[in-house]
Amino acid sequence: MNTNDFKAHHMSVSAEDVAGNNGLGRYILLPGSDGRAASIAEYFSDRFVKEHSRRHNFYAGTLSLDGEPVDVAVVATGMGCPSVDIIVNELVRLGARRLLRVGTAGSLQPGRIPIGSIVVASAAVRDEGTTRLYMPIEVPAIAAPEMVAAANRACEICGAKHRFTGIVHTKDSLYARELEAGPRVSENERFMEQLRSSGALASEMETAMLFTLAQIYTQELRADGKTIEVEAGAVLGIIGDETAFGNDAQVAMTTDLAVKVGLETMLQRAGADRAG
Repeated sequence: MNTNDFKAHHMSVSAEDVAGNNGLGRYILLPGSDGRAASIAEYFSDRFVKEHSRRHNFYAGTLSLDGEPVDVAVVATGMGCPSVDIIVNELVRLGARRLLRVGTAGSLQPGRIPIGSIVVASAAVRDEGTTRLYMPIEVPAIAAPEMVAAANRACEICGAKHRFTGIVHTKDSLYARELEAGPRVSENERFMEQLRSSGALASEMETAMLFTLAQIYTQELRADGKTIEVEAGAVLGIIGDETAFGNDAQVAMTTDLAVKVGLETMLQRAGADRAG
């Protein structure tokens, strides 16, 4: 994978902006919205922003780990796998190697996983079309084990009382699959019930794409003899259970917790990277 001359077309970002952490690159958090990206960046020291007309603004800075700076950044992916495909492709081609989705999801196990819970995704059901252009549907989209471990440690540190690790569902359509829109309501209801019966924990719209790109780019890097792999993870705050969406207070509380867990996940992963 030759990234030397790559130019991003959907962000105002260069390889120099993504670089850091002694050659590993910045640890990059990926929320869906630019508003959430801006709020996450408030936790950074030495902040700077590279704005873009598409609102995939790149906010960079540092976090502190044992008194030493960790180079980090946050950029919104937008909603859905096609948008994630563009943003993550450009970030990886610019040198990003540690990527964490920080987002929200609906519970597929409402009796066990209520609003306010945190789900750490270990893999994602590929119920969308974009990843199928990269690898056969039989190949699962899987998180980096190192990211899953870091996220679980972060949940403990942040006091996430209701935390779960497992498979999440990535879909193309919120309204068709979950909110009973269109003429295929019965078919969609049966499919979602099959996911619940199979043990899927939560439903969202981006994780499978992130995991897929990390997998295929890791293979390319290995083929090129590189030793640093692309690692991806996902921390999801549950904002819906029996009802599609919780109230404003519940959503705000859960989102805030997911952000704190996401930031701590990156510190935990940075610590492990430094330890070798």
